Amino acid sequence: MRSHVLVVLLALLASEHVSSQSNGFDAREVTIDSVHHDLYSYLTTCRGVVTGFLSRIQALNGAINAIITLNPNALATADAMDQALSAGNATGPLFCIPVLLKDNYDTADMNTTGGNLDLAGSQPSVDAPAVTALRKAGAIILGKTNLHELALEGLSVSSAGGQTINPYDSTRTPGGSSGGSGAAVAASFAVFATGTDTVNSLRSPASANSLFSIRPTRGLISSNGIIPISCTQDTIGPIARTIKDVAIALTAMVSVGYDPNDNATALVPASSMGKDYSTSITSGSLEGVRLGLLNGFFNRTASNETTPVTAAIDTMVRKLQSAGATIVPINETIYNATAISNSLDVQRFEYRESMDAYLRRPALKVTHPKTLQQLYDSKNYLVIPSQYEYVNTALTSSASNTTYAFIKSAIQNLTLALQTTFTANNLTYLIYPEQKNIVVKLGSPSQSGRNGILAALTGSPVVTVPAGFSPKTDEAPIGVPIGMEILGRPWSEEGLLQVAYQIEMLTHVRRSPVVAEGF
Repeated sequence: MRSHVLVVLLALLASEHVSSQSNGFDAREVTIDSVHHDLYSYLTTCRGVVTGFLSRIQALNGAINAIITLNPNALATADAMDQALSAGNATGPLFCIPVLLKDNYDTADMNTTGGNLDLAGSQPSVDAPAVTALRKAGAIILGKTNLHELALEGLSVSSAGGQTINPYDSTRTPGGSSGGSGAAVAASFAVFATGTDTVNSLRSPASANSLFSIRPTRGLISSNGIIPISCTQDTIGPIARTIKDVAIALTAMVSVGYDPNDNATALVPASSMGKDYSTSITSGSLEGVRLGLLNGFFNRTASNETTPVTAAIDTMVRKLQSAGATIVPINETIYNATAISNSLDVQRFEYRESMDAYLRRPALKVTHPKTLQQLYDSKNYLVIPSQYEYVNTALTSSASNTTYAFIKSAIQNLTLALQTTFTANNLTYLIYPEQKNIVVKLGSPSQSGRNGILAALTGSPVVTVPAGFSPKTDEAPIGVPIGMEILGRPWSEEGLLQVAYQIEMLTHVRRSPVVAEGF
C-alpha cells in the first residue's frame, strides 16, 4: 500500500515540486477558520491548500504510515472549487477543507478496504451517507487512513496498511482502531479526519495524539455505508486539532438525518435535528458544572506507564475546580471498565451477521468475499494473537444465541445505573482518563487499559480532550499525549462541546509532534 500511495502522490504533485510553506500555504496546525481566511482573503488557492497537505504527506508519511490510499481526483476537485471561488460561488461550511476518511467508510471514487488484503479491490458504487454529507458541505476527500484491521482492536496494524506509528513517540502505537486518522491529523495531513467507534476507536487515537474527538449518541449520525462490527455499539464521528473543528465537522455529518438503512437514526429527538453545533460552542461555562470523577477508571498503582496518566488527570481536575467546576468523586464498584467489557461487550454476537450483510450489498463491486467466513478462510488477513478467541467465537455466534438476550438485558440495567448515577449526584457530566496507562508500545499484545466501554454500551455521547503529556524521553521529545473523556447523557452533544471548548481555552494542552514541525 505504501508504493500505491507514493505513485498517487507523484502523479498529483508532478507539476508542483513545492513544500507546504514554499507554495504560499503552510498547512501546519491549520483550522477550518484559518483555511477559509486565507482562501477568502486570496492569500492562497484551493489548489494551494490541497497541495500543501499532499506535500506534507509526501514528506512525512514514510515515518508515520498513516495513509492507505490517496484520492487521485483531489487536485481536480480543488481546481473546480477555485473556479467557483473566482465566480463568487464558494459555498458550504467545509468549502475546500481537506479531509481524510478512515478506510472503512464507503467511497465511490476509492476502494474501501478496512485494512484487509481480501478487500483491497472492494469498490463501493456509492458513498456512505456521511461521506455524501461531507462532500455536500464542500469538503475535499484527500484519501483514506490506515486502521487496525477491520477496526477490531486498538494497535492500528493491518494486512493492507501495515503498522501506523505514533508521531509523538516512534516506539508506540497511535491508539486505535482509528489510529491512522489520529496520527494523520496530529501530523497535519488534513484539517480533520473521520473515525469509527465500537468501543474506544475515536477516543483512543484522540487521546494518544493530543486531539479532540466526539463519539456521538448512537443514531445521531447514520452508520450506513461503514464496514460494521456491532449494531449495538458502532458509531462514527470526527477527530480534529480543535474542538470547534470537531463541532463544524459533526454538524456536517449529522445533516444526513433519518436514514432508513440505519434504524437508530429514527431515535434522534427533534431538539437534536438540524442543529449547528458550532454556533453555540463559545457560550458555555465551567462555573457551576458538576463533574463526576469515575475513580474506578484509574490505575493508581505507580509505574512509568500509569503514573503520568494519573498525574495529568489530577492536574486537570485542579484546573477545573479553579475555574468553578465542582468535582464529585464517584466510587461505585459497578464502574470497572475491564469487568464491564468482559461481561457485556456484544461485538462477537453481532459481528458475523453484520459483516455478511455488508459484504453482500449490491453497492459493492469487484470480486471480494461474500461472507465473513470466506474472508477468514482466505488467510489474507492479520489477526493478532489476543483476537484469536474473539474471531473464532464470532464466526459461530449470532444474535439468536440465548446468551445474547441475557447480555442485552444486562446492558439495559447498566444504562439505567448510569442515569441513576447522574440523577442521584446531580451531575452535569462524568470525567475520567481515556486510558489508564499511556498508549502501548509497538508489538504489544493489545491496547490495554482503555475505558471506552461504558459509553459504547450505553450509547452515551463522549468528547475527548487533551489532558497532558507523559514526561519527556529520548523517544518522546515532548512526552506521550494523554486524553480525558467527558461523558454526557444521550443527546447532550451541544453542552459537551461547550464544556470541551471551555477546557480547551483554559488549558491549551494541544501541542504538535516534533516530527511534524520541521516541514
